[in-house]
Amino acid sequence: MQAGMIGYTSSTGGNPARTAIALGSNLGNSLATLEAATAELAAIPEIQLQAKSSWYITGAVGPPQPDYLNGCIILKVEIDAQELLEILLAIEKKFGRVRQERWGPRSLDLDLLLYDDLIIDTPNLQIPHPRMQERAFVLVPLAEIAPDWVEPISGFAIRDLVKKVDCSDVHLLKGS
Repeated sequence: MQAGMIGYTSSTGGNPARTAIALGSNLGNSLATLEAATAELAAIPEIQLQAKSSWYITGAVGPPQPDYLNGCIILKVEIDAQELLEILLAIEKKFGRVRQERWGPRSLDLDLLLYDDLIIDTPNLQIPHPRMQERAFVLVPLAEIAPDWVEPISGFAIRDLVKKVDCSDVHLLKGS
């Protein structure tokens, strides 16, 4: 493992899972943070970056705060969903994430949206992400890179889910 990398253990027995991760930031240099977090994930041997969306500027949900920069990535992983969540939380912390208020501003937000076609409901992990169907800032970038992925609870493809939300506040970052 390279210096500075987050620790992990493999437990999928060599059968990679396809996962979707949403990334967001509205504090500091958001673009640099999101790119660095993506690189951090891709540097872990049991994680392979499959696709990365464009970056989108989106209005914040919650208390008054700056707009967000959001995007999604698709990973192939050889770790289970709980281990992946722990890695995501550790990377958030490494990039200065402090959880003070619900939906407050943040340096980095990494949400595990989908893990293959699994439905998981535990006290600390819900897959699919419970609010993903309501969030244009998640669905727009996810539809860009995984339009045919079927969300297992609704049975709808991402391309169909994005048509059901107001996307007027999601704008492509120039040069993205």
